[in-house]
Amino acid sequence: QYQRRVHGAWLSSITSMPLVLKGIQRGEDALLAVQHGVAGIVISNHGGRQLDSCRAGIDILPEVMASLRAVGAVGRIQVYVDGGFRRGTDVFKALAMGADAIGVGRPILWGAAAYGEEGVRRVLHLMREELVCCMRLMGCRSLKDIRSNMVVCRAGDRMVPVVGDMEVMSRL
Repeated sequence: QYQRRVHGAWLSSITSMPLVLKGIQRGEDALLAVQHGVAGIVISNHGGRQLDSCRAGIDILPEVMASLRAVGAVGRIQVYVDGGFRRGTDVFKALAMGADAIGVGRPILWGAAAYGEEGVRRVLHLMREELVCCMRLMGCRSLKDIRSNMVVCRAGDRMVPVVGDMEVMSRL
């Protein structure tokens, strides 16, 4: 059914916009998306509202990126991830694991609910400042300096930043 929805002239015929498929939950899903020519994927569990206890986007990201690497598709398709991003360090980890962009939902809503438009601005400002601080601590001057070897799995399945390349640090 997935293939019938994505494949064929019908979907391409109803829009000239690039297609981005949301709800990727496995590496296999990402490979099907590549095979059928979508421009991007969103790794998402839809806020956990569709299926209780399914994996968070950041937990799925390594599997998806490994699948894309295995077929040489990294860079041919945009990879977005959402769900559970609360801090700038979360954004850093997702970028290091290969995401092209990160979706932030609930913190934006919390900011809007508490302080309106100014609350949204403040949330985004705080997340940006946390990301910049993490980048500095990791030796990154720009987003392009963020590398996959800057995060590792520790304490179970948690992704944590790790400084391992002193050459990067020496550039500061």
